[in-house]
Amino acid sequence: MPDFSKRSSEDEIMDDFGLSHEELNPVLKELDVINKLLGGFSVFFDAFNKVKVKSKDSISDWGCGSGDTFQVLQKQFDKQKIYPTYVGVDATPATIEYASKQFEGNSKVSFILKDVLKDEFNENEFDFVISSLFTHHFEDEKWSILIKKMMHSSKKAVIINDLHRHPLAYYSIGILTQLFSKSPMVKHDSKVSVMRSFKKKELETLLEKAGAKNYTIKWMWAFRWQVIIYK
Repeated sequence: MPDFSKRSSEDEIMDDFGLSHEELNPVLKELDVINKLLGGFSVFFDAFNKVKVKSKDSISDWGCGSGDTFQVLQKQFDKQKIYPTYVGVDATPATIEYASKQFEGNSKVSFILKDVLKDEFNENEFDFVISSLFTHHFEDEKWSILIKKMMHSSKKAVIINDLHRHPLAYYSIGILTQLFSKSPMVKHDSKVSVMRSFKKKELETLLEKAGAKNYTIKWMWAFRWQVIIYK
C-alpha cells in the first residue's frame, strides 16, 4: 500500500534529460491525449480569467514538454483576438526538437533549451510564467528555489498546474494507463507523479518558504491544484 502521507522521492523515467527521440516522442503523444482527457487545460483557462492577458504579453511555460499547452492557449486567445507570444523552456534536447516541429511557421511560439534550476533568467523576463505537471518533479528544497526563480522571471503572475496526491488519483491513473497506454514509461511515471505531488498544506508551507506572499490555491478536477502567485 503506497504511503500517501508524504511526498515520494522516487525518480520518474522522464527526468532523464538524455532520453532519445525514439524513447520520448511516443510518450509525448500519449501525454497530450491524457492531458486532454483529464481536463488539465481547464486550470489555465480558469486562471487566465483572473489574470488578464494582453497581446503584448509573453507567456513562458517551464517544463513545456510537447508544447500542447501553447496549442490550446493560442487557440483560445486567438478567438478572443488576443495575441501574446509564447516561450517554451525545457531541459531535454529531444523534447525541444519535438515541440519546435509542432509549431514550425508559427512566429508567436518559440522554444529554448534551459535547465530552469541551473540556468539564469532575467528579472521580469516574461509577463507570465506557467507550468503544467512540472513542479512535482522537484523535492521540497529545490521546489522553493524553482518558485523563487519563477517569481523573479515573471512580471505579472506565476500559474502552476499540478497534481493532488490522493488514493483515487493514484489508482485511477494506474487503471487508465494500463488500459490505454502502450508505453512502460507512461505507466510507471503517471503513478509516480501522483505520489510526488501535493496536499494543500504542503503547498502552503512550500510557498511560504519560497517567499510567496500574494497567492491563491484552488482544487480543480481531475485532482489538480491551481496555484496563482500574483506579483
